Amino acid sequence: MNAPSSCAADQVTKQLDLAHALCESRGRRLTPIRRRVLEILLQQGRSVKAYELLELIRDDQAAAAPPTVYRALDFLVEEGLVHRLDAINAWAACHDVGGDPHDLLVVCTRCGSVAELSDPALTQSLADKVAGAGFRLSGHETELRGLCRACGDVCPKSSSVM
Repeated sequence: MNAPSSCAADQVTKQLDLAHALCESRGRRLTPIRRRVLEILLQQGRSVKAYELLELIRDDQAAAAPPTVYRALDFLVEEGLVHRLDAINAWAACHDVGGDPHDLLVVCTRCGSVAELSDPALTQSLADKVAGAGFRLSGHETELRGLCRACGDVCPKSSSVM
């Protein structure tokens, strides 16, 4: 992993400090392992699969085991600090935990980058459609799969629709 630039490192530190303050204000504890998992996700700047995350954690905590990582991820998801991305079976840091909530996640299925968007009217429309079909949404985020601009530019264009 490349060393982050000082500007990027400062941003990661600010986000970690905000996460710590949010957890503290909720009476929750951002333990060292939880903080390290969040730090790695922030540094990666993309989604990361659990076993890749485990390998990255083992760089400085050789005894780390899968249950430890999964428990840390579960906590971070509960606190809204990390997104669980079902589309690609990975996790990504939430980059706007102190800002407005977002309800749409666009996940690049090639590189794992994630865009956090908010469109309450669209979300309400989806919820209405789902209710019309006899269901109720059980989550607050909708995940969309796609290719980011960088990955889409390297893919051959096709006239067929998959």
